[in-house]
Amino acid sequence: MTTPASEEVPAAQPVPSEPEEGTAERTQEARAAQRELFAHTPGFILGPGAGFGGSLVGGAQHGVSGGQVTGDVFLGGKTEIHHHGDASAAHLTPSGEIPREHLEALAEVFVDGPVFETALRRLREERVLVLSGAHACGRYAAARILLHRLGVPAVHALSSETTPSTLTAQLDRPGGHVLRDLPLTRNRPLRENHLYAAVDRLKQTDGYLVITVERSPYLPGVPPLAWEPPDAEDVVRAHLRRREDAGRLLGLAPVREFLARGPHRPVEAAEFAEVLAGYDGSAEAAARLADFGQAAVVKQCRDRLSDTGTDLRDKAFLIALAVFDQAPYVLAAELADKLFVHFQRLQEPEQPPEIPVFGPSAEERLERAGAEGETRDESTEWGPVPQFTAYFPREDTPHVLLSEVWTGHPSARPALVTWLRELARDGRPVVRTRAAAAAAVLARADLPSAVALLIDGWAVSRAFGPRVTAANTLVLAQLLNAPVVLRLLTGWCTDSHWARRWTAIRALGLLAPLRPDLAAPALSALAARARVDDSTPAESDNLVESTALLLSVGTRRGEMLSELVRLLQHDTPSVRALALAGFVRACDNADEGALVEWYADTGMYETDSARDLAALWRAALGDRAHTRQALNALQTWTQVAQRSPDAARALEFLLPALIVTAADRDRLDHELRTMRAEDGGPRPPVADRLLAVLHPSVSAQPQSRS
Repeated sequence: MTTPASEEVPAAQPVPSEPEEGTAERTQEARAAQRELFAHTPGFILGPGAGFGGSLVGGAQHGVSGGQVTGDVFLGGKTEIHHHGDASAAHLTPSGEIPREHLEALAEVFVDGPVFETALRRLREERVLVLSGAHACGRYAAARILLHRLGVPAVHALSSETTPSTLTAQLDRPGGHVLRDLPLTRNRPLRENHLYAAVDRLKQTDGYLVITVERSPYLPGVPPLAWEPPDAEDVVRAHLRRREDAGRLLGLAPVREFLARGPHRPVEAAEFAEVLAGYDGSAEAAARLADFGQAAVVKQCRDRLSDTGTDLRDKAFLIALAVFDQAPYVLAAELADKLFVHFQRLQEPEQPPEIPVFGPSAEERLERAGAEGETRDESTEWGPVPQFTAYFPREDTPHVLLSEVWTGHPSARPALVTWLRELARDGRPVVRTRAAAAAAVLARADLPSAVALLIDGWAVSRAFGPRVTAANTLVLAQLLNAPVVLRLLTGWCTDSHWARRWTAIRALGLLAPLRPDLAAPALSALAARARVDDSTPAESDNLVESTALLLSVGTRRGEMLSELVRLLQHDTPSVRALALAGFVRACDNADEGALVEWYADTGMYETDSARDLAALWRAALGDRAHTRQALNALQTWTQVAQRSPDAARALEFLLPALIVTAADRDRLDHELRTMRAEDGGPRPPVADRLLAVLHPSVSAQPQSRS
């Protein structure tokens, strides 16, 4: 695969040499990088069944498909066009009567909801009702039905160009009036005096008015009624009330799954009911039900991003929340404003960016984004800390939203790319990792552009941090089944640019434990680089670290041991050296889940794994270039055995398999007799037990401690 030229390293310039020892930023230890990646990657990538294929997202099917919904309810955003002119022009924006048959059709399937009776009483008594609520909560349908229930002779839809100051002039006919989602701003609020004037006019014409708004701080003195949507199951039942088989349809597994996955907005439940009403028992109909939720998420994301009535700052927050889903709210809020600045500069380059110091509350911003929040314990290096965490109700929303921004709104790319580059340089691990996860989603949607604009620039950086971000991005992109990532990594392993090689080598080490089926190809790519045998000490160490990572986690360590044994037979000394160095590095680890624990729990009971591990130990101990490191690793295993009876039994089982000659026995004997405890004290008691295994004929005699 041909790698696009990076902006940071133009093709015309010579390839920079690798930083010399001591001048480059200190390389992060590979296992720490692995832990950081695991800790901060969003759940929809690393969670169970994290593959993305077809409409399958995160191991579950979701969607909205087809169908019309009676009563003009809609999913997602809306388009509003505002003209600001003289108030005398109000007559140029007339209202229109809603056909009665439309109201009657809506009334047949409408479900009142918890506050409907309160709303009806207030409207009857006060003549004007301001109905507020979350995005797409069904408040506009409720407004029309409220007027319909009053028995007014007609219901008029007021023009979307109506403003608070021109409202009264529109109320010139008897009956009901509905003003859908009156746009309010700091400079154009809806005040109580506007409502007083409207009430006076309505009394003259015997009329009623319902105004719907999203929850807004620009209602000084106005007491809105917060609309609460009905339960999704009630909405579905209402749409099926004429069906004799409604009970059977509601009992279908995809229906139960849909209802259990809520909360669902009324429009989603209504559209699902339309699809359910067309169910005929066929496999195609069942597939439409199962695929409903994913299509709904796609449509909702598209509507929100394309809605010209949504503030640019709200869209920036929506995108930031997609990157920081299931993370502390403050991260999304803080970094959303930085994205907002880039959007402003892109859209209005002549105007200096302005960010309000104070604005809507966290709850309001989350509501506008269709998200939720709750206090959770977040893991830190000091222990769990309670944080207000923001998240989308559906786990697949971030993936869909970021993909839609990248492919559906390419004009936003310059701002998004600049912002992600900034995140990759952030000092907080969670921010850097989420930047990589977001770039991985973009790579899944459009790999060539993501490589050209983001990944390659990070990969060829002289600094360590961006290269880790590039490696993490490619790992996560492969987990998302982005095309040709493995081929790209294999090619980069032998690339002429040292930094691309470093990035690919690290990525392969991080990837294989997450995708055990790719462990063998990953090791083959690492061995191909080692075969060239012209690596610098830094690159050689990176190769060893990545090879060791292949044994660090995962359920197929036995297969990796077999692959390393195969490399021992390679005719190239550098490949054999890589296999031994990687094995010894993996063994010299006492962290939870380390190779010694796996061997004690599983490996020693598997004939092939036990044989291969013993063969690698013998080869490392017998190779002069690796003997000292192998003995250090054996000390690590012995120290673990002092704390773990299972590890002690495993070492007692392993040691006899390491002895082929008298020299082997003498080497192990000397190491056990001279080793010290972890705190520097006398050798641990478990060493005496292991010495008894080496010399069974004298096991009954007490051993003196050095």
